[in-house]
Amino acid sequence: MSGFTQFIAFASAARHRSFAHAGRELGITASTVAKRIVRLEEQLGVKLFHRTTRQVTLSSDGEALYARCEKILADIHELEALAAGTHGEPRGELRINAPITYGKHVVLPAVSRLLREHPELSADVRLTDQLCDVVKDGIDAAVRIMPLIDSRLASRRIGWQHLIVCASPDYLARRGKPKHPTKLEEHAFIVFRNPTSGRERPLQFAVDGEVMELHPRYRMLIDDGEGMVESACHGTGLIQVPDYMAAEAIRHGRLTEVLQSYRPPPLPISIVWPGNRLLPARVRLLIDALAADDRGR
Repeated sequence: MSGFTQFIAFASAARHRSFAHAGRELGITASTVAKRIVRLEEQLGVKLFHRTTRQVTLSSDGEALYARCEKILADIHELEALAAGTHGEPRGELRINAPITYGKHVVLPAVSRLLREHPELSADVRLTDQLCDVVKDGIDAAVRIMPLIDSRLASRRIGWQHLIVCASPDYLARRGKPKHPTKLEEHAFIVFRNPTSGRERPLQFAVDGEVMELHPRYRMLIDDGEGMVESACHGTGLIQVPDYMAAEAIRHGRLTEVLQSYRPPPLPISIVWPGNRLLPARVRLLIDALAADDRGR
């Protein structure tokens, strides 16, 4: 803990982008802040700031360290609140990772509500379909739509992803409603192409207790789920997408679900966080908000 004051000085200077402001916040001189940061840079063997006569800016190593320091300091505030017997107002930056479409439709609305309700809270939301290393990347919480295998992570299920098949009323009026997955040869399909692998995603159906996969000829191949929904609304063909992706279009009558009784088994949607750390109030708040959203859908 002997070097802890150096990290505090660094975090304050990084937050204010000023040694003088950091000194005023910590009750020490600007030169003392600078000396502590120099010692920290020497110990770590990296340059944390780019200094000029007018300003100081964080280096790439400094940006990475600052993100971790802010998270640790927020956790310390949580510990102080617990020791005092109260959780207090959630505060600090909530670092979240989520799949792009689920993040847009579910996570961002929930986070926006939390930021409105809790003025001491901020959020760094990273939407990507690539898996992150929650522990290594300093993420507070990540949404995973898959069975969980990382033993370092604690988790809570917040919902289920159901794949549904739908088309526009205009398309169904022209081509008819399919009655069974094996009777789809005469239909047009909009098929998803994985942007990472370039492979087409097969359609999945539950038939006689088994999962059946189909690789239909596509009328349109597209690497964006929301683009698939929009194309289907224009009558291009059938799509199979997560239910939350098509929910609004279905509510407004632009799409109609078909083959509902042949939906494949749903995938669990979980929120995960580092299992060996205190669960901060800001993360607990997010978990509860996402679980409540699932119950309301």
